[in-house]
Amino acid sequence: MGWVRAFVVTRASTLSAAAMMMALPLSASAALGGDVSSVQSDRVKMSGALLRITATGSSTVHEIQASSGTVVREFISPAGKVFGVAWEGPWIPDLREMLGMYFEQYTTLAQAARRNRKGRGPISIQEPGLVVQMSGHARAFVGRAYVPQLLPQGVGAESVR
Repeated sequence: MGWVRAFVVTRASTLSAAAMMMALPLSASAALGGDVSSVQSDRVKMSGALLRITATGSSTVHEIQASSGTVVREFISPAGKVFGVAWEGPWIPDLREMLGMYFEQYTTLAQAARRNRKGRGPISIQEPGLVVQMSGHARAFVGRAYVPQLLPQGVGAESVR
């Protein structure tokens, strides 16, 4: 009978952990091409803390740490548009919300990239209208996405990290 009790306790623990993980807000909505006004709502949606805002003459970076532990950086142009997003942490943020209107394009390109590679590994999409690079493994993900045409003058792609 001890094994039955152990199974029930283990099963209940697993279900509780799964329910807690599904309840974690992992989304962000400062979508590529979106407006700077969405940054505050992103912090709220992620139940996150604003770690810092770094301003240069060419861009502003809002760094938010989600309650999940993932750090999201949103790159804002002087015109107030999100030209890039980057993340690192134990969970991949909601890419539908991060990529916004570019999500469908990403999905199509990512499926093609997966068909053309063997096994698992990083995803690298480099198209004229969208760049997405993502890698990692469970509890250690890193990625970035940007729109080359939206990069402010004087800001290189390497700064979106």
